[in-house]
Amino acid sequence: MNIKATIYSERLDESKRVTQTDKLFGIYFPMLLEPSIFSMAGKLSNDYTGGYWHFYALSNGGFYLAPEIPETLSVKSENGYACEMTADALGITACLYAYSHLSFTDLGKFSETCARQYHLLRECVFEHQEAKLILKVID
Repeated sequence: MNIKATIYSERLDESKRVTQTDKLFGIYFPMLLEPSIFSMAGKLSNDYTGGYWHFYALSNGGFYLAPEIPETLSVKSENGYACEMTADALGITACLYAYSHLSFTDLGKFSETCARQYHLLRECVFEHQEAKLILKVID
């Protein structure tokens, strides 16, 4: 019998943010990953204009960021798919894009970490209320 555990997320408070990102990504987080995620959010949504982001640790070892924006945002992906999604879904989507792109870099362990984080976060997507939208945007 194969029982799949539900993946849950924990929003990290300020005191855990630096520790978590350093543990997972080291210096590459502030220097490469975080700017890539922010840039990707801007490319996906003209409605995104910056702001504060929440950090989330997943029970399966995954990690993502999401902007603190109360309203939905218009999103248009590289594949032409357009939709409205919450800031949480945009954050997950931007992280998936960034992880995917950075996994193909020649940065050794960091590239491997991005590939692993992509798959861990994608597992979580299937339990998200906007799973269909996220999957269509990253397709």
